[in-house]
Amino acid sequence: MGNSFTCISHEEERRPTKSSAGRGKGGSKTRKYMRRLSLSCSGSSSTSSSKKGVNKPKKKIRERHHQDHHGHDKNSHIIQEETLAATNLLFNQTPRNSNYVVPPNFRQSTSSSGGSGPVSAVQSPKKSTCGFVRTSSSRRKSSVNPVIKPNQELKKVEVSETKRCVLVHGGGFGAWCWYRTITLLEKHGFQVDAVDLTGSGISSTDTNTITSLDHYSKPLLHFLESLKPNEKVILVGHDFGGACMSYAMEMFPTKISKAVFISAVMLANGQSTLDLFNQPLGSNDLMQQAHIFLYANGKKNPPTAVDYDRSLLRDFIFDKSPPKDLALSSVSMRPFPFAPIVEKLHVSEKNYGSIRRFYIKTMEDCAIPVPLQDVMIKLNPPEQVFQLKGADHAPFFSRPQSLNRILVEIAKLPFKKSS
Repeated sequence: MGNSFTCISHEEERRPTKSSAGRGKGGSKTRKYMRRLSLSCSGSSSTSSSKKGVNKPKKKIRERHHQDHHGHDKNSHIIQEETLAATNLLFNQTPRNSNYVVPPNFRQSTSSSGGSGPVSAVQSPKKSTCGFVRTSSSRRKSSVNPVIKPNQELKKVEVSETKRCVLVHGGGFGAWCWYRTITLLEKHGFQVDAVDLTGSGISSTDTNTITSLDHYSKPLLHFLESLKPNEKVILVGHDFGGACMSYAMEMFPTKISKAVFISAVMLANGQSTLDLFNQPLGSNDLMQQAHIFLYANGKKNPPTAVDYDRSLLRDFIFDKSPPKDLALSSVSMRPFPFAPIVEKLHVSEKNYGSIRRFYIKTMEDCAIPVPLQDVMIKLNPPEQVFQLKGADHAPFFSRPQSLNRILVEIAKLPFKKSS
């Protein structure tokens, strides 16, 4: 380092040449100065920094620089040959069990100033289409590379019978309640549809005018009817949406691959939702207080719809859900029809029974308590039962990630061939 610093003449620092001073500011002046510095250090021109050399005509200065630079090229050429020989020796001595591979387009590189530079042991960087710089380094990539991680891509759904899901909301809810589930399932490669049942969500139908389960389930039935002949879907239902889902399973058994009941009404043949909740374990004080019956036809007639007491929503349905989802539900929930609740469901083993069913239990549920969920599972056993710990009656809000994992797991289960 000491020799490098002594190559700089104090006179050169104080008195730049006329030609270099006329170049103006920027890279040209710097490159001119650096070339003169290189020539003076090489020993080819010991008087390049003298006052006499500076005052010579420009033509002679150029000739002398050309001669000096020609001599420098000869020395550089020798250095290049020696470096190349050493590099080749290094490559030839690489152990056989090494993973190192000699780059196929290993080549020399020249300096940016126009002169010949030393041989480079690394390829010139290339830019990929994404804008990243790729080098020719052939060492084994680390598994903890901070830029590109192996298997970092989101795993898609494995081969299954279908990757299309249809989400059916519960009583009082709408398609809006599935916004988290829709996002998570789509990230896993699913095509997801959420329906608004009649009188729910953005439906303009007055809930009090709905008189049957068929009427309430019309949007779901129309959707299944519109599917292509060989297309199947996975039905996912919540709460009272389970009754609508069961009705659709009986109507369109060839359109449904699997049915998933999430803390949902899963009725046996000849049973109604009201029958289910009339059991000793099916009702509690909070449930009775949270429901408000509406009588559009007068109190001398049966109720026409059921609504929720907004002041009890947190304790009854959303006690484990985030406050923002509680707020969303408070302004979005609508009354749901009463007539479908008292209607008995009639299903057959040939249609309804041919579809694979799965049940997801919500373990912190106050609206449909765990004992009542167990009663439904015992009376109408599904193929498999899953548990969502820490989930209230709205697991799509309280445990969205865990719910998504279970749904993906169910979707991946290989379909059974009919015997």
